[in-house]
Amino acid sequence: MALEPKKNAMPTQDAKVRAHNFQEVALGYTEEIALKEASRCLNCKNRPCVAACPVNINIPDFIMSVKKGDYEGAYQIISQSSSLPAVCGRVCPQETQCEGKCTMGVKFESVGIGRLERFVADYHNNHVTAKASAPASNGHKVAVVGSGPSGLTCAGDLAKKGYKVTVYEALHTAGGVLVYGIPEFRLPKAIVAKEVNTLKELGVDVETNVVIGKTLTVDELFEMGNEAVFIGSGAGLPMFMNIPGESLNGVYSANEFLTRSNLMKAYRDKNDTPIMKGGKVAVVGGGNVAMDAARTALRLGAEKVYIIYRRSMTELPARREEVEHAEEEGIDFRILTNPVEILGYNNPDDRRDPKNGFVRAIRCIKMELGEPDERGRRRPIAVPGSEFELDVDTVVMALGTSPNPLIKNTTPGLEVNAHGGIIINEDGLTSRDAVYAGGDAVTGAATVISAMGAGKVAAKAIDEYLSKK
Repeated sequence: MALEPKKNAMPTQDAKVRAHNFQEVALGYTEEIALKEASRCLNCKNRPCVAACPVNINIPDFIMSVKKGDYEGAYQIISQSSSLPAVCGRVCPQETQCEGKCTMGVKFESVGIGRLERFVADYHNNHVTAKASAPASNGHKVAVVGSGPSGLTCAGDLAKKGYKVTVYEALHTAGGVLVYGIPEFRLPKAIVAKEVNTLKELGVDVETNVVIGKTLTVDELFEMGNEAVFIGSGAGLPMFMNIPGESLNGVYSANEFLTRSNLMKAYRDKNDTPIMKGGKVAVVGGGNVAMDAARTALRLGAEKVYIIYRRSMTELPARREEVEHAEEEGIDFRILTNPVEILGYNNPDDRRDPKNGFVRAIRCIKMELGEPDERGRRRPIAVPGSEFELDVDTVVMALGTSPNPLIKNTTPGLEVNAHGGIIINEDGLTSRDAVYAGGDAVTGAATVISAMGAGKVAAKAIDEYLSKK
């Protein structure tokens, strides 16, 4: 039977409907579609997809199990490498990793690996009620700082080997960026809660409302009997442009805007979490976080949402699927455009009052692309005399984040780089004995799957270290 050249489409909510609700956009493969997609896998011998996966999931074998209709077997294969299969199936950038190296992709469209992973994980969650069982204790105790993807992965891998692991989370709900950063319509929070609960069944303790560096220090974690510490505290310090008007009411970092909506449920009418709703919104940036912020603003009732990005659509770093969904929902992309000032007013009856107070407009300048920068991307250059204003009520800065300096400032001897990222070796070991780190706390804002990969590397190194004691 001839192979289908294109991957099977993902069923989704209609764009006009989903733009006004927070229900999941992608509906997931049916069993029939999953079987069709699995049949496209060549099961090639060199397996480039596995090498391109940061956590090295045995992709061909799990897809072969799907082909046979053994969906639980497929889940068990994935679970050998990943502690968060239902999450990764939804938010991992497969197109630049496993699917980007898929042999089918040489001549045709790659196999929909992420879509199949989601199908398998959802099948397991919907059909298997048996709890995971905690392995026998090996007598060692480890602390994990942060319950995001790197921390949960490290905790899960260690728990499976019999370690007593306690995860410390600064916020009131476990999940890190998975719960405060990624919107419900992309990653339902019940999915994250299910993954966290599975880790608890393996014996992982989760302590919320504990800020390491304030409530406890890293040194105190050792005093409590922990023999190693993994720091996976993420990158929660937002970046701004330092242009006039960024202190106006109605200007948010994407972190704050998304946290208020995702974690504090500001989109629910019964919740009194303050957030700007309605009006016109400008989101500055072109990554996945910018797409999330723009699409969230739309669902909160904005009449118009702009994405302002200083390069072209070709350089836009967000996942292509997220960009396409945003376009379908009516987000207005203003590319080759850069803000230079946010304008405000004090008198709500006179939006042209020049006094600062609330946002009334964002002044931008058109850009053109010049020579490539040090990373190979063409450098944006301002076009003289091209300034213009967009009337907006809210501005969201989605420019990236850096690690919060709190842990660095309270952990003597912990070395960081110029950007605040914790310096580690190839095993995730920091400049402090028995202190490991990974994920955004090291690299700055990156992907969920790369953070998970770092958590796996550190867990392996911690196990090797403590096994010798």
